Amino acid sequence: MIRRMDLRGRPLQSRRLRGVVPRADLDVDAAVAAVRPICEDVRERGAVAVRELTERFDGVRLDRLRVPDDALAAALRDLDPAVRSALEEAVRRVRLVHRDQRRADVRTSVVPGGTVTERWVPVERVGLYVPGGQAVYPSSVVMNVVPAQEAGVQQLVVASPPQKEHGGLPHPTILAACALLGVQEVYAVGGAQAVAMLAYGAPEDDGTGCEPVDVVTGPGNVWVAAAKRVVKGVVGIDSEAGPTEILVLADDSADPVHVAADLVSQAEHDILAAAVLVTDSERLADAVDAELERQVAATKHTDRIRTALSGPQSAVVLVDDLDAGMEVVDAYAAEHLEIQTVDAAARAARVRNAGAVFVGPHAPVSLGDYCAGSNHVLPTGGTARHASGLGVQTFLRGIHVVEYSAQALQDVADDVVALADAEDLPAHGAAVRVRFDG
Repeated sequence: MIRRMDLRGRPLQSRRLRGVVPRADLDVDAAVAAVRPICEDVRERGAVAVRELTERFDGVRLDRLRVPDDALAAALRDLDPAVRSALEEAVRRVRLVHRDQRRADVRTSVVPGGTVTERWVPVERVGLYVPGGQAVYPSSVVMNVVPAQEAGVQQLVVASPPQKEHGGLPHPTILAACALLGVQEVYAVGGAQAVAMLAYGAPEDDGTGCEPVDVVTGPGNVWVAAAKRVVKGVVGIDSEAGPTEILVLADDSADPVHVAADLVSQAEHDILAAAVLVTDSERLADAVDAELERQVAATKHTDRIRTALSGPQSAVVLVDDLDAGMEVVDAYAAEHLEIQTVDAAARAARVRNAGAVFVGPHAPVSLGDYCAGSNHVLPTGGTARHASGLGVQTFLRGIHVVEYSAQALQDVADDVVALADAEDLPAHGAAVRVRFDG
């Protein structure tokens, strides 16, 4: 079901490994070419284009893009009490973690009379994308909304695809999660057109509609990731979060039942989901293979999982030892990294590239998806080498506030003038001198 790659006996260097490790056959550049006309159409024609594109891609004709307030209230009222309780606990834990991420303003005394203060200021308006394709993700509402609220963002907008079976509205559990968190501005729009709507706005003829946001966040498929690339610069984005991926680094001490279950859990998301095991134990690899056959046959989404596990993005990778495994880990830069080894905590401390790290046998990725308190909106496709997961800082900007007294400026005036002259920008120096001439 899952292919095997044998890297034993081969020199492993991180940069060379990037072209070797399993990856989904995704061409984001090709997707960008496909979604750019969609984004431009929304930018030029607003809500009219969004409605046409929604009918074309989702098969839903929308009279209004925005979800009515009474639909949000009804969804929360009708929510299964057990699901509501679980969402409330997830919110509590995620809020605890993200509240501690909020940075304090820092005031630095550079010289007597001269200070620089770094203020952390939230953006005014954010667009939060919640996918709704093969699965329902109220947890993504939590993961998007809570960090923005803890950052102090005043205007929160959620977009999620319309569902034919729910009268052209997003799934009621998603609506209930929005209502639970106090988000009232929700749009029944998905895909690239949703990202474009959030970035450019989509005014209605009667003066209503979606106003542009400052930042767009949230996971999605390759089309959503490509659209975020197109609008980046017009708005800020968190990362290009595409199909999910898990890498498990394990040795002979790992339980093959646990490892297989964790690989299956992420393959359940999408046929393009990546599931990778890196191990120095051929015995474990064989046991995991056997467990995958058993568990996949017994689970609900067998065909989807089997397709994901048999795709080019998934593999069992054999290495000489765990140090070599760590080279593969950092080259892969997994969205979700599990470490199930005898020295898991020590190895986790050495990881350079990962969206989130799950340490030991009792921290499966599923815990992070819902109730660990960590965020599950994470960079994929190797972008964890340079990008971070969604957090409070995503919604904050650092602003430097400079205050100097006359004496403090005069003390450094000659240095400013010397540097200005060195750069052939004499007016820069003159702007200092004029304050003291005469």
